Amino acid sequence: MKDKGLHPKNKFNKGYNFDELIIINPALKEYVAKNQFDTVTIDFSNPDAVKELNKALLFSLDKISTWNFGDKNLCPPIPGRLDYIHHLADLLSGEKDIKILDIGTGATGIYPLLGIAEYDWNFVATDIDLDSLDTAQDIMDDNNFTNKIELRQQLNEEQILKGILKDTDSFSATMCNPPFYKSAEEAQGANGRKSRNLGNNAVRNFAGNNNELWYIGGEKAFLHNYLYESSLFPKSSKWYTSLVSKKENVKSLEKSSAKLGAAEFKIIPMHQGNKVTRIVAWRF
Repeated sequence: MKDKGLHPKNKFNKGYNFDELIIINPALKEYVAKNQFDTVTIDFSNPDAVKELNKALLFSLDKISTWNFGDKNLCPPIPGRLDYIHHLADLLSGEKDIKILDIGTGATGIYPLLGIAEYDWNFVATDIDLDSLDTAQDIMDDNNFTNKIELRQQLNEEQILKGILKDTDSFSATMCNPPFYKSAEEAQGANGRKSRNLGNNAVRNFAGNNNELWYIGGEKAFLHNYLYESSLFPKSSKWYTSLVSKKENVKSLEKSSAKLGAAEFKIIPMHQGNKVTRIVAWRF
């Protein structure tokens, strides 16, 4: 099971060794079996199996030994999340004392975990959900990362950077995995389609509470709000970046960034299996 499109530095770009992963996370064992093609794998429509696989992948990285969060929270796919970190490292090549702002870190705190484990970066991470921040703080504390990260709550769900950034802040880059859907109903519909495509109508293979999955106006509205607010803080972060899942949103972002005075706009392609996405990055 090889992902040809993953970053060359991504340790999962040559597939998974399930024997090794079971040693790392014994809870994975009950979900591993041979499929109809005689390939050792898991049932990716089973959310428990997916969660234990991603725990094993995460624990295979140095420094991370625990990762506990509720079933209602999105379980991020580790290989793809790690790719964003490696591409960000390329963007920041040569820079020292790197400090990252992670917008919408979620209960799992996945980007800070990976950035600290792989590159020893420092982080400020934000979320609007206090329960998510509490869970993320517990994860950071349990992995002895407390001194590497500061968590901040966004109290206004219409704002992204406003109410978060302080006059004294200076970040190497800001990163974000924006909400994809326009409403809870749209997210639920997509969730149902995904389950059917996996051949399982009864079980969802991904969870996610409201602020993780949807934003009024969807991804496009979120990204344009983020871009506009970044123009209000041109010196607070050397680079502003985000994942963009819908290709059609890139052109309008690039056009708007020029109008807002961005000095540079980059598109960094990412591939994972059949999924194609990209990171956009701009600076003032």
